[in-house]
Amino acid sequence: MSNPEPTVLLEGILFGEGPRWHEHRLWFSDMWGGKVMSVDLDGNTQHVAHFDHPSGLGFMPDGSLLVSVMHERRIYRIASGETTVHADLTKIASELTNDMVVTYEGYAYVGTDLKNVALVEPDGKARLVAEGMRGPNGMAITPDGQTLVVNETRGEAIRSFSIEPDGSLVSAELFAQLPDVFPDGLCLDEEGAAWIGSPPLDAEHYGDGQFLRVLPGGEITDRIETPGRWAIAPMLGGPDRRTLFMTTSSVENVTLLKQTGKTEDGRIETLRVEVPGAGLP
Repeated sequence: MSNPEPTVLLEGILFGEGPRWHEHRLWFSDMWGGKVMSVDLDGNTQHVAHFDHPSGLGFMPDGSLLVSVMHERRIYRIASGETTVHADLTKIASELTNDMVVTYEGYAYVGTDLKNVALVEPDGKARLVAEGMRGPNGMAITPDGQTLVVNETRGEAIRSFSIEPDGSLVSAELFAQLPDVFPDGLCLDEEGAAWIGSPPLDAEHYGDGQFLRVLPGGEITDRIETPGRWAIAPMLGGPDRRTLFMTTSSVENVTLLKQTGKTEDGRIETLRVEVPGAGLP
């Protein structure tokens, strides 16, 4: 697949992050817009909650929603319309960075300080389980629940870790080295490939992003270019998990949006693919 034409599902957001398919809807954070929202396949939206810089999302075994809030360094839990603090990471992190994934058992992995991965246990206790990475970002868990796959944005790589019974991460391995690619969001498919978003590399190519399907070892099988737009985060969902949802925006933050006048130009775009999604999210 090369340069297919996606369909725009939703417009009018600022910067979509953390897309998750759950209960027939795509849930996502409008990070710069300060909102958590969901949208169905017909484009009907629901406002879920408001936070300052929400990002990573995930669902607990009881269906409640976890939301990582970057500058607060807290993870909130939304259940039956009530919002509570699920975990306070202020003692182990100066910032929560971008993404989070939650296991079937309710363990949450979240990036911190552009270098670490923290584990939040189901009771809210938090500790660091991977340190010294170069920008941990998009995260996914394989269908067997045994492996965490993590984008390393500044390392231009995807890495994997074995998950211990207590949630600890061991046996770090290189999933793929991707020169001149900045991996952002990530999801997996049934063939073990990773779909990733890759923003532009530098100011000269500012706004030119791409979504890539990457096999273990680094072979790129599919490329969806997004000229003039950041390719932020992908998610495989829909009834058969063959709909690739992609969050895009023309710029990376609200300051630049104000400078350029391109307010609320973020989108969620979709494309049908052959291999369905697998694992979490």
